[in-house]
Amino acid sequence: MAWQENVRTVTPYTAGEQPKRRDIIKLNTNECPYPPAPGVSKALAELSADDFRLYPDPDCTALVSCLADYYGLPCEQVFVGVGSDDVLALAFLTFFNSKKPILFPDITYSFYDVWAELYRIPYQKIPLDGNFQMVKEDYLVKNGGIIFPNPNAPTGVFEDLDVVEFIVGKNSGSVVIVDEAYIDFGGTSALSLASKYDNLLIVQTFSKSRAMAGMRIGYAMGNQKLIKYLSDAKFATNSYTMNRTALSLGAAAVLDDDYFKKTTAKIINTRAWFEKELDRLGFIYPKSDGNFIFVTHPRLSGAELFTALSERGIYVRHWNKPRICEYLRITIGTDEEMRALTAFLDAYV
Repeated sequence: MAWQENVRTVTPYTAGEQPKRRDIIKLNTNECPYPPAPGVSKALAELSADDFRLYPDPDCTALVSCLADYYGLPCEQVFVGVGSDDVLALAFLTFFNSKKPILFPDITYSFYDVWAELYRIPYQKIPLDGNFQMVKEDYLVKNGGIIFPNPNAPTGVFEDLDVVEFIVGKNSGSVVIVDEAYIDFGGTSALSLASKYDNLLIVQTFSKSRAMAGMRIGYAMGNQKLIKYLSDAKFATNSYTMNRTALSLGAAAVLDDDYFKKTTAKIINTRAWFEKELDRLGFIYPKSDGNFIFVTHPRLSGAELFTALSERGIYVRHWNKPRICEYLRITIGTDEEMRALTAFLDAYV
């Protein structure tokens, strides 16, 4: 058909499986195993159907103000969107507008090359070293922008802030985006560098540590000019990106900091316990600062173990890609879920 010649085609991102079954252990999409903060339920109960008759606040004032207060920033340095994927996609569209390639690791969040293809942005994948670490000197080539997750997804490896600062400082002519979806489970945020470097954008999410993957809330923090450019792009496409429910419940989640810290601490403790079990069973993995562990076993096929787990109703993530096809990414669930997984691995190994 002639009209197909003008279609913008792209190979889409493949999300983790969302099984319809209830009788499973779901450890494949890095969701929080615990419910959101109690204040979220209270805020939800205070909403009525009549609230949905009106458009939401296009400036997202309530949520932006809560985040700004939490991080000690002016509101002009905070941007919110429909999940960090929405924020990142808009950042690609806004900041990666050069004929030079953008740079990101070869083992990384697999949405990056999808957005680059969609927006016709040239890109170059920079190989991680044998320990899944970034080689900072490899990012000193001419580029149209840089993005990387820290901690990395799917490996969980955290790059020290001196590595991040080296890359940001040596690339003052490009915007550097640090995707911190998992920063609350380990490592230190690069936000402290934002006041020093006007080309640094930090992106985080409510989907993991704040247990609100289903609500779709993400945000960016950085120099006021960066946020203004993002906001201009947003208002050029859709003024009402965030719905009223998400704005209200998101603000409630930020306000309950005690619950947030207790929940992340529980996940970190469970991760430490599970690491010991993996060691006992002979699994190999890089140190993880995420709410997941990236594991392989010298005597086991990653694909076969993935299939065996799925047949038992235990869902983890596997990629049939170079360098990582023998690895599985396992989300840290509740203690009960991790014990059930460990019992299966005991028998399987």
